[in-house]
Amino acid sequence: MEKIKLGYAPTRRSIFSAPDALKYRNLTADRLHELGVDFVDITDINDEGLLFNDADMQKIAEKFKAEKIEGLFLPHCNFGTEYVCARLAKELNVPVLLWGPLDERPEPNGVRLRDTQCGLFATGKVLRRFQVPFTYMTNCRLSDPAFERGLRDFMAVCNVVKTFRHTRILQISTRPFDFWTTMCNEGELLERFNIQLSPIPMPELTQEMRLAKEQTPDEVEQVLGYIRENMDVRIAEEALENVAALKVAMKHLVKKYGCNAVAIQCWNALQQEIGIMPCAANALMNDEGIPVVCETDIHGAITALLVEAAGMGETRSFFADWTVRHPDIENGELLQHCGPWPVSVAQQKPVLGYPLAFKHPGSLTAEAKHGELTLCRFDGDNGEYSILLGNAKGVDGPNCMGTYLWIEVENIKRLEDKIVCGPYIHHCVGIHKNVVPVLYEACKYMNVTPDFYDPIEEQVRAYLRGE
Repeated sequence: MEKIKLGYAPTRRSIFSAPDALKYRNLTADRLHELGVDFVDITDINDEGLLFNDADMQKIAEKFKAEKIEGLFLPHCNFGTEYVCARLAKELNVPVLLWGPLDERPEPNGVRLRDTQCGLFATGKVLRRFQVPFTYMTNCRLSDPAFERGLRDFMAVCNVVKTFRHTRILQISTRPFDFWTTMCNEGELLERFNIQLSPIPMPELTQEMRLAKEQTPDEVEQVLGYIRENMDVRIAEEALENVAALKVAMKHLVKKYGCNAVAIQCWNALQQEIGIMPCAANALMNDEGIPVVCETDIHGAITALLVEAAGMGETRSFFADWTVRHPDIENGELLQHCGPWPVSVAQQKPVLGYPLAFKHPGSLTAEAKHGELTLCRFDGDNGEYSILLGNAKGVDGPNCMGTYLWIEVENIKRLEDKIVCGPYIHHCVGIHKNVVPVLYEACKYMNVTPDFYDPIEEQVRAYLRGE
């Protein structure tokens, strides 16, 4: 599971009870330790370990930057000091979690010690004035399920944002000529989102394969052993060796160029050079948490990274085509691709053989596990970017070739209209986990518009409110 480091900056205001603020400062820190959260504290900044004045704010900012925090947690241990919270958040430019512990019953004499909720109202407004996006976790007790759930969801949001801001994609060759759908604006991705591409020509990949066979045969042999154990191999030995060498070569190139995903021109120049489809090699990379997507689909690679990050590395995603309607289920659809899905998502041992539409070996055939799914697509055109989001469930259907899963959604016609009318294409990414709320919340930090194919926005917002 991915780990996220939070900056812990509990805050108070002087006119409310400082002892009670200190008490909740410590109780909250204890709860974070109990939940296994990695956080940077500020007990060395002042005697209380609380944020409430400008002089300390700058010291805290410098410490958090040095510690490379990936999210800022601002517990309001009493009313809090809204302007120093906003200044700190503005300085750090990371996702912000705003929360405060539920206030107790007023004292018998009518005195209130903290007024936490009132302070949260104030800080939310000032963060807006500073144009700082933030996540609000409902005013609740430390022991409430909403606290743990909200905290873990926020860390997943941080992971998505961190990944989005530090994405570099290995682009292996150009898009196939026929795939005008997968064109992208490389300059705009860099200028707007800091998403970088590392383009290489096809011969560099094939040369790296030769080097893998000659210089790192042990790595190739290790991959061959994994394939033989986990796949039903029905291709010739020479082709099998090329599958393993291709996987090793891609991993070497990912490391060489500092990338975290790959988009490959999977046909047809590659087949002329090495005689195989890259699908099984892609599947092997995908199972290691390095997404490899087909047809040089850069936006697809970005989608896969976001989905994997939202899942905190607990389960692998798969890159699919929307293909045909289910023959028997009204709102059913086939998700399929030639054979690049991770072995870990298959419900049976995959067959390593030939794809549906090509004569070269190297693809997998296996039906994916059923269950609840998130389906997602980051895309854009004409300068506007959005993420299509929604849920589905796996269902039974006819046998198919390649890696595939029949799914059912609430309204296939509505989904179909969304994809055709855009800015989306026939590619999506699925994962066996509901990460829709996390991706929805992350959009505010990525400056990307969330777009649901079912009218579930209010349900998602209710979930995020802790309802």
